[in-house]
Amino acid sequence: MSTETAEPVTAYAPSSETLGAVLARADRPARPSAWGASLTFGWRAVLKIKHVPEQLFDVTAFPIIMTLMFTYLFGGALAGSTGEYLQFFLPGIMVTSVVMITMYTGVGLNTDIEKGVFDRFRTLPVWRPAALVGMIFGDVLRYILAATTIMVVGLILGFRPEGGFPGVVGGMALLVVFSFAFSWIWTMFGLFLRSEKSVMGVSMLVLFPLTFLSNVFVDPGTMPGWLQAFVQVNPVTHLVSAIRSIMAGAPDMAEIMWTFVAGAVLVLVFGTLTMRLYNRK
Repeated sequence: MSTETAEPVTAYAPSSETLGAVLARADRPARPSAWGASLTFGWRAVLKIKHVPEQLFDVTAFPIIMTLMFTYLFGGALAGSTGEYLQFFLPGIMVTSVVMITMYTGVGLNTDIEKGVFDRFRTLPVWRPAALVGMIFGDVLRYILAATTIMVVGLILGFRPEGGFPGVVGGMALLVVFSFAFSWIWTMFGLFLRSEKSVMGVSMLVLFPLTFLSNVFVDPGTMPGWLQAFVQVNPVTHLVSAIRSIMAGAPDMAEIMWTFVAGAVLVLVFGTLTMRLYNRK
């Protein structure tokens, strides 16, 4: 019986020139649009909430605690009854809670930078601001959850907006739009400061005067003249007044326009500063 020697099998390895030619002929996917890239990064922010649901504590438990605490601690003393105070107070505490959680945009951005995630994003062939805009898009879900939570609690406690359902939706929509613009302040700080603790500290230093030195808790007419001067130019004051008027069924167009103009200025100023820092980071 004869035996035949098998020839060795040699694997075919294409040359680099051949691979380059194949890749050159292949159809490359179209570059994503600015809107599509931003939505993709926004979905990434939503997935982070899905995998770490504990971070929703700030948009659920915190607003509930704030609403109950101020209503029952100060309602009787400031308005004579908790029910009457709730009618004045609820739109304001909704603004306070949502505006205060906007700082987590800067905190999350700073964390991603420290981990090196944004170094990878900067190398992708997409619209450069997409990662920043998408992060804020993802946080819009947090704003809606916080505002909805407060409204549900308020309705249970006895809040009855005269504007009905359209007034509630309109007021919440205006709050979300302003919060989106306001978030650009914290993206700038997230890029500028070196740690998330620094971002949180500076955020609190800015947010507490803006939210408490306003018309959220009391009528500014009871304040000293020098404090009224600050309250009248405080953007939070105008936002609260606009939302109160919408929920009352009598929209104050002057306050609403003031809020839109303030939001546009915030995006123009802090969005520009953010992009300069982002390009130089």
